[in-house]
Amino acid sequence: MINLNRYMAVARRPLALILVCGAVAVSLQGCFAMMAGGVVAGTLAATDRRTLGAQTEDKAIMVKGEARIPGVVGEAGHVNVTSFNRKVLLTGEVPTEAAKEAAGREAAAIEGVQSVVNELAVSGASGFGSRSNDSLITGKVKASFVDNKTLYANAIKVVTERGIVYLMGRVTENEGNLAAEIARGVSGVQKVVKVFEYISDDEYRQMTNTSDTQQKK
Repeated sequence: MINLNRYMAVARRPLALILVCGAVAVSLQGCFAMMAGGVVAGTLAATDRRTLGAQTEDKAIMVKGEARIPGVVGEAGHVNVTSFNRKVLLTGEVPTEAAKEAAGREAAAIEGVQSVVNELAVSGASGFGSRSNDSLITGKVKASFVDNKTLYANAIKVVTERGIVYLMGRVTENEGNLAAEIARGVSGVQKVVKVFEYISDDEYRQMTNTSDTQQKK
């Protein structure tokens, strides 16, 4: 007589094995994805001209700014907070001049912030169509930087608001001028504002040599 319990236990083993193998495969895929993402993030961090400490602080500054500034400008405001090497750029729209000044003070009070560039416009908040167009312009400007082989695109952050392109980053004066010239040639760009932190040619050469050495290791 067949032992039904034993038979069922044996029959379940292949199914259990399949399920375990499937779970392991999915887990490994997740691990590989995390590893790949980590490699990409690590590469971008290593080629950034900011220190790792500054990159970390910039992220914290933006999170704090986006959490705190809407409270001082009111629901009618639309404020974007961008931080690069502890310099904060405020873009968007606020209903009054008082709200603009309050936003600037709130940004300056955030721990780690060294300076604030307040480019908030006193006007009604921009609509979805305008913001979508700004995102498109940002993408086109970034692509134009990549296409130009003489410009180090990863050193420049692009922010677009109402067709106005703001350029941030640690660059030489020649790099900054070239980037602005390229951005002005992109369709849809109304104006280009340079918010750069300029470095000397000697600093640039030192960064380039250090980057080349790290890539050869």
